[in-house]
Amino acid sequence: MIYTLTLNPSIDYIMKLDSFNDGATNRSYEDKKFPGGKGIMVSKLLKNLGENPINLGFIGGFTGDFIIESLRKLHIKEEFTRIKGQSRINVKLKYDAETEINAGGPNISESEINSFLEKIRNINSDGILIISGSIPQSLGSDFYKKVLETNKLDFTIDIAGRELLDYLNYKPLLVKPNIDELEDIFGTKIDENNIIIYAKKLQELGAKNVIVSLGKDGSIFVSDEMILKAKPIDGKLVNSVGAGDSMVGGFVYGIKNGLSKKQAYRLAVASGTATAFSEDIASKEYIYKILEKVEVNEYGN
Repeated sequence: MIYTLTLNPSIDYIMKLDSFNDGATNRSYEDKKFPGGKGIMVSKLLKNLGENPINLGFIGGFTGDFIIESLRKLHIKEEFTRIKGQSRINVKLKYDAETEINAGGPNISESEINSFLEKIRNINSDGILIISGSIPQSLGSDFYKKVLETNKLDFTIDIAGRELLDYLNYKPLLVKPNIDELEDIFGTKIDENNIIIYAKKLQELGAKNVIVSLGKDGSIFVSDEMILKAKPIDGKLVNSVGAGDSMVGGFVYGIKNGLSKKQAYRLAVASGTATAFSEDIASKEYIYKILEKVEVNEYGN
């Protein structure tokens, strides 16, 4: 079973504008609301591929009701821990650029935390836990460590910055920084001459597999067995939200369903690219259409 962890789920309120003027009244010509949070994005991708993931995390208030109802409409399972506080609303403004305003999240009590950790403790040892996204301020910045020490599962972790280094000794199945995050992690400029060195450092420090997104230049994959590079695929960027989460979901789906690491990486690339070219998380049909275009070679070839 695959579990996705969204400690700080949200309603993502997406507003499209012709232009944005700071300090003035702006009017959108279209708006949409989606259940948000990186773990939820991964769940949507996994569901589209045919998996039945279970969402874990904290949820509460009328915003939480909306998130749960939205997931039910998508036939996505959830075992969220209910809290007294309100789940957050994040605002995404789309015009000739993209601007995000993300809320900090609710306060969570000790009893609510204990209830949540009990659910983690009860996950079977063959489960895979996908960890991603922000932590509510009330939990403390090292809360993911409590999760991993509660149940030693196979897991992936997708968090920004140097904090990632604190989790490599737990041996994650996958980490997925982009090149800017890799520079932040190691405090140095990274280019084609040294990117493999620093991607390998993540692997040497404990990550079983590493994907580094290079933006318009594709991505690279590093494991004990191989170093691969995927060429970028031409297309129109529609929505960057969820593309990285889709890569994680595609890779985990591939590994769980018996694909080789190379084929799981190809599926990760197709999943991330297809979502970037879609308004929401990509459909299975579109992912496999993009998969036909994915070209992966040994790095340097």
